[in-house]
Amino acid sequence: MRFGFRRRPKEPVSLPEWLIVGLGNPGPEYRGTRHNVGFAVIEELARRHHARLGSSRHRSRVGSASIAGSQVLLAMPLTYMNLCGQSVGPLAHSLDLAPERVLAISDELDLPLGKVRLRPKGGAGGHNGHKSLIAALHSQNYPRIRIGIGRGESEAVDHVLSTFDRDERTVIEAAIAQAADLCEGIVTNGLETTLSVANPPGETKGEDQAE
Repeated sequence: MRFGFRRRPKEPVSLPEWLIVGLGNPGPEYRGTRHNVGFAVIEELARRHHARLGSSRHRSRVGSASIAGSQVLLAMPLTYMNLCGQSVGPLAHSLDLAPERVLAISDELDLPLGKVRLRPKGGAGGHNGHKSLIAALHSQNYPRIRIGIGRGESEAVDHVLSTFDRDERTVIEAAIAQAADLCEGIVTNGLETTLSVANPPGETKGEDQAE
């Protein structure tokens, strides 16, 4: 007598509610540079939420995390900054996420060192990473966190690829932690609530050239 065994039905796969992307350049030679503060925020979130940034997906180094019960995917594009949209666009599409659910973190020359700003949408403001994202997502309507790296005395291209000195490192580490806090706030409390806390009225006057 033959016994039939029913296969256990597969549990539905839960897709992430957010894609959180740090912008930067891959490779050890760029680690710790001003242009890579977005990567540093992703690494901080991974540390806090015990996510393993190991697998490669759509040319991004990714890791899954649970923040206040919500599933998110952390990503660090393995393309260079100027081509990050080639990774983030397909990644967001594969997760069926609208641009409004893609949170991008980047450096910003037009903000003082360590100043952190959250915006619900906006233009590229001359930032090549955001230019690539806007082109790939076909939208400017994705939230972004900008971390000020200031403008040095050197040319912009040299400045963004330079590292922080000891005093600057203290300031930027606090900014990285603040940016990670904002990411957690957005996932936990929503974008609008977090915006009202992150950007008090009047505080951003004169600091929005990048938008």
